[in-house]
Amino acid sequence: MILAVVSGKGGVGKSTLSFELGSALDAVVVDADLGMANLPYAPGPDLHDVLAGHADPIEAVREGGPVTLLPCGRSLVGARAADVRNLAEALRSVEAAYGDVVVDCPAGMRADAGVPLAVADACLNVASPKGYALADAVRTRELARELDCGLVGVAVNRVIDDAPLEAFADVLGAPATAIPADPKLGNAIERVSPVVAHAPRSLASTRIRELASAVSACRV
Repeated sequence: MILAVVSGKGGVGKSTLSFELGSALDAVVVDADLGMANLPYAPGPDLHDVLAGHADPIEAVREGGPVTLLPCGRSLVGARAADVRNLAEALRSVEAAYGDVVVDCPAGMRADAGVPLAVADACLNVASPKGYALADAVRTRELARELDCGLVGVAVNRVIDDAPLEAFADVLGAPATAIPADPKLGNAIERVSPVVAHAPRSLASTRIRELASAVSACRV
């Protein structure tokens, strides 16, 4: 199964939730944000190389860490050389070799955001708890609908007080889950340590596992 993790704008914690879901689902996480990569990186072939035709997708997967990753390069030269038209084939190759794939997609309505949505089996929409974020989430859902990618759920992220979960669920037509603001969650990528692994009893971990269960149910 290929899950696209999307958001209507950047800075809402989409990459962090992709990283956490990779751990919860025992999936490969692909950093598909070609110009603004944010997931952990280590030397070796990366998604830029794969999309430029210089490396095999399986060769670029990093195993052995807390989360299995296919990282994206950080250079402008690499981003320019990457051909996004090769992304669908790369994702299918990783799925065939590993099973579940979580794709950290570019934020917003950039053209390259549509490619993983076109190949994904389902998507998860990540949004801020602010009321104005609903409009961004709606635009992202509409793009997913145009590409026939079903919405498995909405993650309302970094919630401090009450979040308008009913509004998100009613308008977007999918269950909404509140992910609490948690410093450990905010530092998970920097520390390369997912909360679901090192703090499994935390509320953040519980909510992320709920999202993972919703994703798993889509396989049936």
